[in-house]
Amino acid sequence: MHIYRTHTCAELRAADVGHDVRVSGWVHKKRDHGDLVFIDLRDHYGITQIVTEVDGPAFAVIEKLRPESVVTITGKVTARAPDVVNNNLPTGAIEIRATEAVVQSAAQELPMPVAGEADYPEDIRLRYRFLDLRRERLHANIMLRSHVIASLRQRMIGQGFTEFQTPILTASSPEGARDYLVPSRVHPGKFYALPQAPQMFKQLLMVAGFDRYFQIAPCFRDEDARADRSPGEFYQLDFEMSFVTQDDVFAAIEPVLHGVFEEFADWQGKGRTVSALPFKRIPYRESMLKYGNDKPDLRNPLIITDVTELFRGSGFGRFASMVEGGNVVRAIPAPNTAEKSRKFFDDMNAWAQGEGFPGLGYATQKDGVFGGPIANNHGQEGMKAIADALGLGPNDGIFFAAGPVAQATKLAGLARTRVGEQLGLIDANRFEFCWIVDFPMFEYDEDNKKIDFSHNPFSMPQGEMEALETKDPLDILAYQYDIVCNGVELSSGAIRNHRPDIMYKAFEIAGYSQADVDTNFAGMINAFKCGAPPHGGSAPGVDRIVMLLAGEPNIREVVVFPMNQRAEDLMMGAPNFATAKQLRELNLRPLEVAKPGA
Repeated sequence: MHIYRTHTCAELRAADVGHDVRVSGWVHKKRDHGDLVFIDLRDHYGITQIVTEVDGPAFAVIEKLRPESVVTITGKVTARAPDVVNNNLPTGAIEIRATEAVVQSAAQELPMPVAGEADYPEDIRLRYRFLDLRRERLHANIMLRSHVIASLRQRMIGQGFTEFQTPILTASSPEGARDYLVPSRVHPGKFYALPQAPQMFKQLLMVAGFDRYFQIAPCFRDEDARADRSPGEFYQLDFEMSFVTQDDVFAAIEPVLHGVFEEFADWQGKGRTVSALPFKRIPYRESMLKYGNDKPDLRNPLIITDVTELFRGSGFGRFASMVEGGNVVRAIPAPNTAEKSRKFFDDMNAWAQGEGFPGLGYATQKDGVFGGPIANNHGQEGMKAIADALGLGPNDGIFFAAGPVAQATKLAGLARTRVGEQLGLIDANRFEFCWIVDFPMFEYDEDNKKIDFSHNPFSMPQGEMEALETKDPLDILAYQYDIVCNGVELSSGAIRNHRPDIMYKAFEIAGYSQADVDTNFAGMINAFKCGAPPHGGSAPGVDRIVMLLAGEPNIREVVVFPMNQRAEDLMMGAPNFATAKQLRELNLRPLEVAKPGA
């Protein structure tokens, strides 16, 4: 018999009754019933119930065990009585009557329990992540992550992509987020940077003639944490393709993502559906108007409508004067709210003010009659015109977001989401994908009073050189695209600008000289001068994919060893101070850090 186990804690069934077996694992729970002591023994695979009598040969050891102690149990498989069979457990028809118990590792008093799913403060969970990872939900999330990555890899290879690894120590980039810098010992005063993404390397692989590349790539950005973004590092399914159009990129990655989401849609019996192929395509400007952002949650049926012109010269003076001043008015439907109290609408207005907006206007409606201050001033006929524009029924209310375009757009988008949530309109059992396409190539930077890139400076402008030379820069669209699922941006991508002449011209419009491009992007521009194929790609975020599939609201729940929101690893004590010896080797000396409040 094996020294530690003949079976895992998930294997034994009724057919094994009468067999002598050995299992090892952690003490999940212990129950003392007087003449009998029961243990739920847990390993990576599952749980098996152990039982011993008070006068049994293993009782003396088992009776002293604390939760989470590691123990090896030898004994005989016996059938449970019919009235105590646990149908929720794969091993619930049997138990092991212990004849021997060997403690492999005794646990001390725990800082947090493993059994049960009670919530605990984040600092405790992260400091003792190894304990947190033993808990059923988190353990399952990490296994889901592993399965998802394996599936992504298999599907990419099936689509003809080849996996390559790109450098981790590289050069700092002047574009994008803050870099993590690594001092060089052999080049005093110089620094490497950890890659924010393998962007330039994957494009250079296309220049090198490899045609279809992918990688489950680690990326490093010195950014603040959010619910859907880890501080410090994250992983993405990075890919690039040569001699392709935007349609070719979509056709390659859609089956991969659709297949993975269909494969795991029923994870832990959730039984969710996935939007059909091909994924819906929504132009950027349409998305900003209809959904109030560029990452719409299409599970929400509400559509925002611009009703600016319907308030021009109207009886509602406040909106009429705002419209004359160049502002806009956006309307958000609130279906079937005739029976809602006035408090529902007032609470929405208070919520908008709490978000930093002046307020959220509204009109109620019951049996086709409109109520509220806006309706009283705008008139029933005017309100009916708005309701018709929105396609409303006789018992649907309306919320209004008014102000400068950017402010009204943002408020309308947030209000659309909140109304959808408050009215229970968002179906949690669906995955709805879409592409956001036709991003503007340039935008006007109000702070610096200049034209600048709005998205990715290395994207190919639609219309190429002719567009750059003949169009207003703010009218030029780019071959840029985002893929969005349930309101979560999974990736940004583009057809790349592979021609040096077009790249120089695009940067010139944004205020950069040819020398700036040659200095800051020397590796890429020099490579393109040696013959580069048309190419494009994207990089869906692995962490966000798993977060969606696991149904978790925070990305930390699907990362094995995450940092906290201050980018600290509480378990390992990072970041920490370097020793004087290490600093000397790197030709560095510490600056005195100002104390808080000094």
